[in-house]
Amino acid sequence: MSSPAPVTGLVFLERGWLSANNIVLLGPEQTALVDTGYHSHAVQTVALVGRALAGRPLDLLVNTHLHSDHCGGNAALQTAHPVVRTLIPPGHAAEVRNWDANALSYEPTGQYCPPFVIDDVLRPGTSIRLGAADWQVHAAPGHDPHSVLLFEPASRTLISADALWHNGFGVVFPEVLGEPGFDDVAATLELIERLGPLTVIPGHGAIFDDVAGALQRARTRLNGFVQNPGKHAAHAAKVLLKFKLLEWQRMQASQVIDWALAARYVGLLHQRHFSDLPAAGWIGGLIDDLARVGAAQRQGEWVVDVS
Repeated sequence: MSSPAPVTGLVFLERGWLSANNIVLLGPEQTALVDTGYHSHAVQTVALVGRALAGRPLDLLVNTHLHSDHCGGNAALQTAHPVVRTLIPPGHAAEVRNWDANALSYEPTGQYCPPFVIDDVLRPGTSIRLGAADWQVHAAPGHDPHSVLLFEPASRTLISADALWHNGFGVVFPEVLGEPGFDDVAATLELIERLGPLTVIPGHGAIFDDVAGALQRARTRLNGFVQNPGKHAAHAAKVLLKFKLLEWQRMQASQVIDWALAARYVGLLHQRHFSDLPAAGWIGGLIDDLARVGAAQRQGEWVVDVS
């Protein structure tokens, strides 16, 4: 669905889970798009973006970060708009140019992203013209070490990606790998507070203006994870499972467990935080947890997504 936004020429496309939101920016001399969703929604993404462009070509494609739900439609949009230039955050340009699906996290998360090409990188500390306005590029590590925020100072509009949602933020993937990430999340939340946005366009969910409340909720959530890293680990594992259920919709429980046993990130979470539990039993417990909160259903031998 689309929603109004305070920046002239901005069309917000709120997507369901699997795909991150898409932000189309229309200017008199340029069109741009921020983030492109998951690959399985690519046909729909191309159609939605094409409708927003109203017959104009797409000139510039920008990714806030390279998780599969934010750049999975890049390849399809590059095919649909051959003249488009693509910019990504710094840090993984070499891995994209040489297409290393392991370093880009797609293989270890058990997800997929079709290979795409890039023209340049976004440089934190600079501004970039997107549509009719100039947007500041800010480094926003935490959820992803290479993620960026985009801030339009005239309207004080923030494209926050997965650094801040109305109720929280994305999984802190460095922590999944056994690297520190919580301090970076805190620093990014402080950056957002300093920028003082009036409106936030998140990577998932609706546009919101309750910025102070969102920051408070995010900090409360972060403090809980800092005090109990195992809580974050269990959350991360359930997010990875839920993502695959969204993609599959319906799968036998044994196949879900087999997939999770083969997904390296899930294995790392088990080894670091839950190694006292048999891996298959722990994964089965995660499925039960998803069912308890209404995020999935067990139907005999089957696990069914509930969204």
